[in-house]
Amino acid sequence: MRTIKQLIWIALLVGSITACVEIDNYDEPQETLCGKIVDKKTGNPFQTQTGSDGIRIKLLEYSWSDNPTPYYFNCMQDGSFNNTKIFKGNYNIEPLGAFVPLLIKDAGGEVVKDETKTVDISGVTNLTFEVEPFLNVEWVDNPAKNADGTVTIRVKVTRGTDHPDYQKNLTDIYLFVSNNSYVGNNNYISNYSTKVTYSGAAGNDVLGTTVSITTKALPSDRVFYLRVGARIDVMTDGIQRYNYSTIQSVDLR
Repeated sequence: MRTIKQLIWIALLVGSITACVEIDNYDEPQETLCGKIVDKKTGNPFQTQTGSDGIRIKLLEYSWSDNPTPYYFNCMQDGSFNNTKIFKGNYNIEPLGAFVPLLIKDAGGEVVKDETKTVDISGVTNLTFEVEPFLNVEWVDNPAKNADGTVTIRVKVTRGTDHPDYQKNLTDIYLFVSNNSYVGNNNYISNYSTKVTYSGAAGNDVLGTTVSITTKALPSDRVFYLRVGARIDVMTDGIQRYNYSTIQSVDLR
């Protein structure tokens, strides 16, 4: 008798579990969103870094809701992006990074600028966004090897926009050194890298001039990758982000 009751109880339990399981019969995402972020003035690829401290692409899908939860993914170092796992639908797309926001609202919440894009994503959707960087960081010449094992670089940092809200003080210039090409604020060797910090408006005096920065002594048996980042006293998407130079390598072997 006990065995029969146990069998009945097990059957009821299995049935209740099965009833609670919903089968996900949705097709997995197969659409592609790709493209690039470029400097509006020069058309050059926007220099950034990988990870959340670089450029994030914000997606809002309006296919099913007027108030969707944002979805994010990151750009590559040259400002390009490629996500091959997007559901088909209607999206608003907004890059977020060290540049003048594409969506700006006034104190009352009214939109005063909107250069985001709202598109139907189906198949391969390729977009280009033109942005105004806070700063431009350009090499003056190639890195110079020194007799003491250090390397000296020279760069010029200039404003990338005339927008008055993004003319804030220059806070620091950082010479990042790494043993791989993914060099930036999220990937550098602190023992070799050099940071120059400015107080108040003092950093603004170096804008447009040639700035020299020297690494700490480097081992003489390998190739190093150098990149210079500079930033102003502005937070975007909750982070004070760097604008970057391109990457240069120096062979010390």
